[in-house]
Amino acid sequence: MSDIMVIGIAGGTGSGKTTFTKRLIQRFGTEVSVVHHDNYYKAHHDMPYEQRAKLNYDHPNAFDTELLVEHLKQLRRGESIQCPVYDYSIHDRTDKTVTIKPTRVVVVEGILIFASRELCELMDVKIFVETDADVRILRRIVRDVRDRGRSLESVIDQYLTTVKPMHEQFVEPSKRNADLIVPQGGHNQVALDMVVERVRAHLKG
Repeated sequence: MSDIMVIGIAGGTGSGKTTFTKRLIQRFGTEVSVVHHDNYYKAHHDMPYEQRAKLNYDHPNAFDTELLVEHLKQLRRGESIQCPVYDYSIHDRTDKTVTIKPTRVVVVEGILIFASRELCELMDVKIFVETDADVRILRRIVRDVRDRGRSLESVIDQYLTTVKPMHEQFVEPSKRNADLIVPQGGHNQVALDMVVERVRAHLKG
């Protein structure tokens, strides 16, 4: 392994993964780069929008995880990657990519990253963010309506038909692969301080 530290941050939708990640970036700035599993949703350019909207985006098969595994290996080797860009408003991957350069600390964030053994093997620290289901659905409604151009009905329908059952089938069981389970997500100061210390020790090494 290289001297690049990979931190995985998983948890259900609306659990606080992004908040936890942002707080790490606030502490360490450009020494941390972030790779979002969501950007590795498979492309469905050949499907009409109505069909794409009905796909199950909470199943491990919805992601091109093989590409993410390859990209993480490249970052560990000190190589830059061309990360795909996903557009939630059209339910599809765009033609754009974003260059992510290797930094001393790489954070991988996503609901299902611990469901992949290959991904887990590339991580040095695995953090599962846990938040009450009622709080998570409310956060998801606010986020998807406000930031992703979705209707309230579509968010609730998607939650009941795929998000909740997939959480119970795949996300929740993947928690057993975590090194650290963090209640209250990004607002758990004690857990955040512990991770910050681990990162700081790595950066000093």
